[in-house]
Amino acid sequence: MPLVRLDISHVRNLASVRFEPSSQVNIILGENGSGKTSVLEAIHLLSFGRSFRSHKHKTYIQHEQDSCLVFAQLHNEHGRPTPIGLQRHRDGQIEVRIQGERAQSVIELAERLPVQLINPDAFRLLEGSPSVRRQFIDWGVFHFDVGFIRAWRGWQKALKQRNTLLRRGKISPSLLAAFDQELIRLGEQVNGARKAYVERLTPYFLQVLSVLNAELAVSLQFYQGWDSQKTLQMAVESGRERDIELGYTHTGPQRADLRVKSASGDAVDTLSRGQQKLVVSALKIAQGQLLIEMGRPLVFLVDDLPAELDANHRQKLCRLLESLNSQIFITSVGPDTTDFTWADTTDVRHFSMNNGELSLSSKGFQES
Repeated sequence: MPLVRLDISHVRNLASVRFEPSSQVNIILGENGSGKTSVLEAIHLLSFGRSFRSHKHKTYIQHEQDSCLVFAQLHNEHGRPTPIGLQRHRDGQIEVRIQGERAQSVIELAERLPVQLINPDAFRLLEGSPSVRRQFIDWGVFHFDVGFIRAWRGWQKALKQRNTLLRRGKISPSLLAAFDQELIRLGEQVNGARKAYVERLTPYFLQVLSVLNAELAVSLQFYQGWDSQKTLQMAVESGRERDIELGYTHTGPQRADLRVKSASGDAVDTLSRGQQKLVVSALKIAQGQLLIEMGRPLVFLVDDLPAELDANHRQKLCRLLESLNSQIFITSVGPDTTDFTWADTTDVRHFSMNNGELSLSSKGFQES
């Protein structure tokens, strides 16, 4: 569901911004610190309930304000408007509304507004901890498998309870075994869904990467978090005594990882920064492509497009995004890095950002 209107209040230096984006390509130009990335941050906030720039909500709520607010009008699959909004208070409370009604969780926003982010910090997908890559997988599985979130939540609850028991100490293996049945049952569901998703995603990734750079040979390997020759039950049973010694559960889906390999080893160690950005971009685009083919349109946020990419690869990246027929928001400092030849049928809108004020530029604007 594309955004047809966006209202942002008190997000960083954006006191009050209201605009109507194109349902296809939106290019926002502005100097560093002007607020262009804050627009993308606000859209991300409306989808995830959190910022991609900071885990601390107080950092993006404008100084001396009690809260920030992001409101959007979406068009659903039938072309009817769907208003959604999120208000984040300085004390940490979140209020979510969909069609004027209070929602129970930010997950309802994610279902209606899937967002895929490509930015300079995207390198964390390769060089960050396994938890970053698990989040990448779980985002895709969440949209791919409707039953995943329930199994994931139940497994997380069982894992937390088990670790609480282990931290107390003096627990017998037999007592722990009685508790483990739910952990194993739900953990197997989580693992199966993740594995199926990575298998489905891999050919999309390889195809996209070949378009961006045909010479890059990269593979994806899903590590489930324990010996692949064992079932989760076998792994948990054989590790109970060690878990009791350590005071936490040391094996299971909470240790899962997506291993990205080049011909010479781990991609993060063997590829240049430019090549790494192409790999990360291919992962994000492939994930979006798979979602789109399932009938779920999404929004791409591309922050600081020129970073680590030359003009040729920027052009290839934009052509790929354009071919997906999705809504795209691109930020950049200078117009020379976004001066591409878009298709005549593509509605491209250019905006200028200056000190928190957003204005529509006549350059490249085609009336829809």
